Amino acid sequence: MSTLLIAQSLSRYFGDQHAVNNVSFEIHKGEVLGFLGPNGAGKSTTMKMLSGNLAPNRGEITINGYDLLTEPKQAKAQIGYLPEQPPLYKELTVKEFLYFCAQINQIDSSRIKNATDTVIERCGLTDVTHRLIGNLSKGYQQRVGIAQAIIHTPAVVILDEPTSGLDPIQIREIRQLIRDVATEHSVILSTHILPEVKTLCDRVQIINQGQLIFSDTIAGLEHNMHASSLLLTLNSPPDIAQLQQLTGVITVESLNSTRFKLHYQPDSNPTQELLNRAVTENWQLTELSPEQHSLEDVFMNIIQQESSTQEPIS
Repeated sequence: MSTLLIAQSLSRYFGDQHAVNNVSFEIHKGEVLGFLGPNGAGKSTTMKMLSGNLAPNRGEITINGYDLLTEPKQAKAQIGYLPEQPPLYKELTVKEFLYFCAQINQIDSSRIKNATDTVIERCGLTDVTHRLIGNLSKGYQQRVGIAQAIIHTPAVVILDEPTSGLDPIQIREIRQLIRDVATEHSVILSTHILPEVKTLCDRVQIINQGQLIFSDTIAGLEHNMHASSLLLTLNSPPDIAQLQQLTGVITVESLNSTRFKLHYQPDSNPTQELLNRAVTENWQLTELSPEQHSLEDVFMNIIQQESSTQEPIS
């Protein structure tokens, strides 16, 4: 698998503040990498460094084989960037603006028309080609922003909060567009919207207090969502002591007279034994379901666990 972006030991200081502290990661061709973190965690600073808009105090960035610091012209040609506020000239029509973007990205004059027509079609802008950008909805303006980011077919596309402020229909359309973009480019997606990560991303990274504290596949993240507990309802329940004697059970929480929550050791699920006992001893089992953490719960748990093991960065 081709590696299109490598960030090594990135650090950025603002005075004594470590906005980003020793962050390293890479992204491969055809991959969507979700970049998460609370406000002030260092996401936007990292995005600005990766896009070449902010120099790191320490570290290296290589994009499609080019060093961003020593070969900035070649490296930046491999990047498409959509900041949270799209850099649009709203007094231009969509086509005029994209022609301009093709020119400043130094696309050969013989290819400008084809490049512009291609992104207009890919981004669903055919019906608004001759309209002023300032008169478009927020969703269409985001489409134009993505179009300018991919018009020069960069290796890596960086999208910073691409669905912020959109309505549900616009969000669905932009997510579909991002999936399409990812078939030909690698995408780094910075977002506050956690369900968006599950929907779009192959891998996820979480940054907090300037440090990378979690990096895994979506499957790995979903594994964290499975709690080691069962919810059950027994119309004829035994004493709690009997439930506590089930293999692997740590504690039993009584929710009401017939409903219980069993907390068990992760490697010792008592479900099968519970089912057998419920049948043989006539506990009248009417509900048995594994409890699952939401994505928000997992995110907060990771942030809180990391924060409790390190001193705040000053």
